[in-house]
Amino acid sequence: MAKKHDIIWLDTVDSTNDEARRRISDLDNLSVLSASEQTAGRGQRGNTWSAAAGKNLTFTVILKYGHGALPSVRAVDQFTISEITALTVVELLAANGMEAKIKWPNDIYVGDRKICGILIENSVHDSFLSSSIIGVGLNVNQTEFDPSLPNPTSMLLHKNAGSIDIHEILKVYMDIFCR
Repeated sequence: MAKKHDIIWLDTVDSTNDEARRRISDLDNLSVLSASEQTAGRGQRGNTWSAAAGKNLTFTVILKYGHGALPSVRAVDQFTISEITALTVVELLAANGMEAKIKWPNDIYVGDRKICGILIENSVHDSFLSSSIIGVGLNVNQTEFDPSLPNPTSMLLHKNAGSIDIHEILKVYMDIFCR
């Protein structure tokens, strides 16, 4: 993948995926939208994604394919995008001393606790992807969670350190993702 990526930091949006969809024609390939707060974060199968404002990473990466962007990807090969996204999270966590595992296709666990969720929305033209909107919710600094959530965790709960810089974590994520 290309190395260039622009990270756009937003205060509050409904969902970074929804915002990416609204702005996709104005954004470059590999643009990233990250919000301090999502008011309507989404997960797989209509679930919501809940994250404490300013404590976690909720972001969306935009991929565009063909005609001067990324090489074309056949629609039947779209799982490759999930693999790249999930493996990037696992590598990022490993670089921070955490052994993570993937619950395919969209959850990342440290031990038996969920630390990350992924929501990928692909657009298809003919038999090829035209774009991918890759949403990632990574629990970073949150230490208290809604009791209705069955098994959440965060990087901070596993790192035994002070607050983790979410800007730096996203930069490292994108450096790994774009290799």
